[in-house]
Amino acid sequence: MPLTTTVHLLRHGEVHNPEKILYGRLPGYRLSERGERMADADAAALADRDVTYLVASPLERAQQTAAPIAETLHLSIDTDPRLIESGNWFEGKRFGVGDGALKNPSVWPKLRNPFRPSWGEPYVEIARRMTAALHDARDRAAGHEAVCVSHQSPIWLLRRYAEGRKLWHDPRKRQCGLASLTSFHFEGDRLTGISYSEPAADLVASSPVAAEHGA
Repeated sequence: MPLTTTVHLLRHGEVHNPEKILYGRLPGYRLSERGERMADADAAALADRDVTYLVASPLERAQQTAAPIAETLHLSIDTDPRLIESGNWFEGKRFGVGDGALKNPSVWPKLRNPFRPSWGEPYVEIARRMTAALHDARDRAAGHEAVCVSHQSPIWLLRRYAEGRKLWHDPRKRQCGLASLTSFHFEGDRLTGISYSEPAADLVASSPVAAEHGA
């Protein structure tokens, strides 16, 4: 019988970002106090699971989200650069309503092709690197469970790619909330299903940044 394996893709918790910068891969953006509580909620939800492998994006907020899971499950944290946030030309710019980067006509050419997209790392490249990371985690945890801490856009693109859907999408309709788990279920190498849960839903509901995308 093929081994049954589950790989959970965990989006990090809320980030301290009072200036509302699109921080992307910039250093120095860490979890807020509420984000830390979200990470604790994830650790509690996973405490009784058969997790044998834990890996995270190299960015600080992902490593912080993984930390209480590592402590709870007595695991070390591996780092996989393929789990990193999507590359974005607008990184470091502010996107406030009426006073953000999109108000400047000089940036509009970057928006010419939403299907690639023209403003950053191509969707297909994100999906492929995330798929490779997913399969490696599956192999490392064969017969058990793995947790991969990543970011909203890469997780959502991985899911769409795995489900055979078009990669272009409306970011407002992503099912990938803060501190959420998108779980990929395998029988051997065969993907048998994808499920979704929000262990920190009560904290997300009170978060002023819960509706932000690409964090």
